[in-house]
Amino acid sequence: MSDTIFQPITTDDIPSVVKNKGGHPVEKVGIVDDDKPIQTNKFYANLFLGSQAGCVFTQPYVLQWCKGSGSNAKSWGVAVAHSSEGDITFGEMIDGAARFYLRPLGVWSIILSAAELGEDTRLTTDSHGPFSVNCNLAPDEGKDNILTLPMVQGMGFVTGIYTDATILLQSGVLFREFSVVGNNGTTWKFRVTLENNIRWLIYVTPESLGTDDILLTMEGPTVIRGPKGFTGVVQVAKFAGDSAGDQVYDEAAGAYAVSGSVSADSEGNYELAWAKQGITTKSLLMFALPHHQTSFDGETLQARTDIVLQTTVKGKATAYLADTWGLSERIPTEIGFLPWSPSKRYSEDVSAEARDLMKQTGTDELSQDFGGQTDVGSMYFSGKGLAKFAMILIATHDIVQDLDLTKSGLDKLKKAFDIFVQNKQRNPLAYDTVWKGVVSTAGYDDVGADFGGTLYNDHHFHYGYFVYTAAVIGYLDKDWLSRENKNWVNTLLRDFANPIMDDPKFPFSRSFDWYHGHSWAKGLFESGDGKDQESTSEDVFAAYGLKMWGMVIGDSNMEARGNLMLGIQASVFQTYFLMTSDNTTQPPEFIDNKVTGILFENKVDHTTYFGANIEYIQGIHMIPLGPASPFIRTEKFVTEEWERYFDNGRADEVEGGWRGILECNHAIIDPRAAYKFFSQPNFDKSKLDGGASQTWYLAFAALLGGD
Repeated sequence: MSDTIFQPITTDDIPSVVKNKGGHPVEKVGIVDDDKPIQTNKFYANLFLGSQAGCVFTQPYVLQWCKGSGSNAKSWGVAVAHSSEGDITFGEMIDGAARFYLRPLGVWSIILSAAELGEDTRLTTDSHGPFSVNCNLAPDEGKDNILTLPMVQGMGFVTGIYTDATILLQSGVLFREFSVVGNNGTTWKFRVTLENNIRWLIYVTPESLGTDDILLTMEGPTVIRGPKGFTGVVQVAKFAGDSAGDQVYDEAAGAYAVSGSVSADSEGNYELAWAKQGITTKSLLMFALPHHQTSFDGETLQARTDIVLQTTVKGKATAYLADTWGLSERIPTEIGFLPWSPSKRYSEDVSAEARDLMKQTGTDELSQDFGGQTDVGSMYFSGKGLAKFAMILIATHDIVQDLDLTKSGLDKLKKAFDIFVQNKQRNPLAYDTVWKGVVSTAGYDDVGADFGGTLYNDHHFHYGYFVYTAAVIGYLDKDWLSRENKNWVNTLLRDFANPIMDDPKFPFSRSFDWYHGHSWAKGLFESGDGKDQESTSEDVFAAYGLKMWGMVIGDSNMEARGNLMLGIQASVFQTYFLMTSDNTTQPPEFIDNKVTGILFENKVDHTTYFGANIEYIQGIHMIPLGPASPFIRTEKFVTEEWERYFDNGRADEVEGGWRGILECNHAIIDPRAAYKFFSQPNFDKSKLDGGASQTWYLAFAALLGGD
């Protein structure tokens, strides 16, 4: 799309109070693009973290540097693995649902390597994009790369680019049969059957092809070898099971994706496109996830093939022969600051009694100590505290319409927020000159501080609360939108939701993954099961904050990006994370959990990082309850979840702030019951989470029809 909404947020520099800081706790390992912002939360981060031998989940394939290991084939190449539908392990069944499921790792079907690689092999990465990275192998420090694998999300082949090297294909499963199919004048084709009875296809495209050359020979159950000094491309793919799939692979072999991009308009239409190399006259073979396919336009659907492979945690992927995909989502342009639902009532329909009660609770809650709840040494908890007061002000201003009460609370909120704008909070922010981003200084001494935020964990969660709060302040007082305040907020957005590829200070879209359609919360921590996210609702709130900040500052492109992200999240979360009884993507053994819990790239675990109470697991996908919540959490889903875990008085047994979260969420399907709970005389404030208020919960239930 030529007129795309992915436009720069600002041309201003980072605020001067946010000082540069080197010496990040995590050193770069093998990164070639040393002066560019590096993607910290993408699928390939294991390649430059820790041992560099963690898995890379391109979907549907899983890649892993062998680093001299392997039970059958000691290799220094990159292994290719794929799990069939039945290759799955379930945890114990709890009340009819498996606690977790995962896919096997380390089953190395085919390994792309070179005879020249040995114990001195060095792995480096370059071209760290939002959809792709190059993984390079050199025989030794200082020597040229002889094998490069472009790792691209959804790639139809695993591709190895060889430069003056000896092809060495290995297998941890063991080769049983190997056959030469022939060549078409540019590419040789081979078939191999492994000892697990699974067949793979191998395509070899040399720089120059002699028609009588047989490029590969099988030397034993673990080795297929090619000629010395080979320069060209080797591609492998799991056999799709029929001749039609075989022909599709033939049609696409020789071309390969090297990077991806996204563009979009303001109407909910977007494109995913890939740059390609090799035989560029051929169309790319790329795998689409289930949520892609329900959103494809007609032209893209025509590129569908019959090749279907299981992914690790996102159902079945289908291959499409197309360099560009067109998609369209329903976007929530009508959602604003007030609580909303498909059957929304307006503020003038709220009863006088409800307004009076919100005025009473608002007066009480706005008299609280703002500073004591908003500068608490944690960007996450500070942000939650700020957003709590911002939500109260929306209620007092737009529903109660008490301008004096609102002004007094707004003045206090501005003062509390200004501590962060001046960077005088307990743990100031710094600009990390190593990875390039804005981080809390708390983690330089303790990497686990503030949930690992200094290592780029959870930035969309943490900073999303600040962005929303700023949107409310700017909405209530346009004069607050000075360059200083505006630039500070925009800097946070550039850190986690930067819309351009060539910003020298921040990577493109650090948190949100435009292929998967949701954010990944894990930053610079090596992880055996890949990146993960445990809170869909806070991911939603970050996108909602982006939308509302864009609206308030008059940035229509930003507002449109927020709308598009929300539209995609609705589809994605309802497909993979928030599971109704008719869900066909997740395993039947798991869907009765209703929420995924923590979804990794290779495992789904119905738990949280902070405990296994059911209100924690379900509730972390509820908080914070905001205007976008009913757009994501459908009435059908909320009803099934409530009946599964919380009806018939079971919610009454939940203690602390989680009780209020459950009751506010209940307003999506039964606003009268929720309003009755929050409006009861002598309401127990211990039932409120630190980021929640009685005033907002009353407003939420009332505007959904509860009073």
